Amino acid sequence: MSGATMTAPATQQVRALPAHGVSLAEASKVWARIALLSFGGPAGQIAVMHRILVDECRWIGEERFLHALSYCTLLPGPEAQQLATYIGWLMHRTLGGLIAGVLFVVPGVIAIMALSLIYAAYGNVGVVGGMFFGLKCAVLAVVLQAVIRVGSRALKNRAMYAIATLAFVAIFFFDVAFPLIVLAAGVVGYLGGRLGSAAFNAGGHGKAKGPVLADADSLLGVEVPAHARPSTAWSLRISAVFLLLWLLPVLGLLLAFGSGNVFADIGVFFSKMAVVTFGGAYAVLAYVAQAAVETFGWLKPGEMLDGLGMAETTPGPLIMVTQFVGFMGAFRAPGLLNPYVAGILGGLLTTWVTFVPCFLWIFAGAPYVEALRGNRALSGALAAITAAVVGVILNLAVWFALHTLFRQVHTLRPGLGLKLELPVLTSVDLTALVLATAAIVAVFRFKVGMISTLLASAAAGVLLHLTGTLG
Repeated sequence: MSGATMTAPATQQVRALPAHGVSLAEASKVWARIALLSFGGPAGQIAVMHRILVDECRWIGEERFLHALSYCTLLPGPEAQQLATYIGWLMHRTLGGLIAGVLFVVPGVIAIMALSLIYAAYGNVGVVGGMFFGLKCAVLAVVLQAVIRVGSRALKNRAMYAIATLAFVAIFFFDVAFPLIVLAAGVVGYLGGRLGSAAFNAGGHGKAKGPVLADADSLLGVEVPAHARPSTAWSLRISAVFLLLWLLPVLGLLLAFGSGNVFADIGVFFSKMAVVTFGGAYAVLAYVAQAAVETFGWLKPGEMLDGLGMAETTPGPLIMVTQFVGFMGAFRAPGLLNPYVAGILGGLLTTWVTFVPCFLWIFAGAPYVEALRGNRALSGALAAITAAVVGVILNLAVWFALHTLFRQVHTLRPGLGLKLELPVLTSVDLTALVLATAAIVAVFRFKVGMISTLLASAAAGVLLHLTGTLG
């Protein structure tokens, strides 16, 4: 098969609306249920969505679900939230997509905002400080698990291992920007796929075990709803609407306050991030952490781990940790505002510019999704980007480990663009080392669940504080 674009099968018919018999109100209850159960990162969230939508509700068949998921993995941003938006749109047009996508993030917005307020007030002292210390140590195990999980799917051959290794070396030792790594990997994969190299065949997410629901037996069936037909006029209109919703607030802040203002900086930085977050939250967190700590001074190194601990233990996409970053950035540079009011506005602004683009990608591109199916060049780009993401996540794990297990880390720049981060061995935090090791053993040796591990580590941190072990 060539790398040329494929169209939808000619046997499919177009009808006005899918006769699935599910009202928008009934669907909203299902999306709310999924949102409240969406713990565990994208892999866990997609598993929950599959179980409810395919196995229980039988709204959509296995093949159609995986096809939609494959499209979402090509996009920047949280793939699970975009998959919810896609299926909501497929069933109930634009309003259905908006409801599904918004409900998916609402529990996380509320939970992260509440925890950010508590953290800003009490984060470095007392029981709260002990809790976040424990979470910070357990997050190392979670990130290592992500490296292995993504790597087992992505690194199928020597070419993929080479791309992952080069990505790690580029970002860890030479401080190459994450977007450039994604772009380079995508170009290599696109060319490899276009040339027909077997090394660049995307592996996908795999199929479910056991009997699967055929598309023809699902409520949506195999037919194409009328609103799902490609339309240039529609795509241009919806793109214009969401581009204005996304960029007008950012441009307004820049014009009103200039580039040195914390709100303008938050709007611009996270708008840039929204277009380069291929590979999910773990892949982009090192990029965000380095910028938030070293460039803008919004956070201290260890605080990014605290935010990730919040995101891991609350429902919603892990990328919601960026709301915590925006909150703390504005909280520490409130200007004339009350610090807590500034923090709330900064967090909400971050969430807005992070997720509005997600709706743009789905509503403008989903009608053309069938045209992407089977395209070798695009599959090659996806495979290479996913391999590069493994190296970037490994960088994140090393970065977190250095700043969690050691109280002092020296950064050396000997020349030729080389950057070395070396821990001061005498500054090792033995308590953190013990907790992190215990979490790693629990996850990898005894297969303890992520939420259980995080909660146990948080409880251990509180106990250490109460017994006076923590300084």
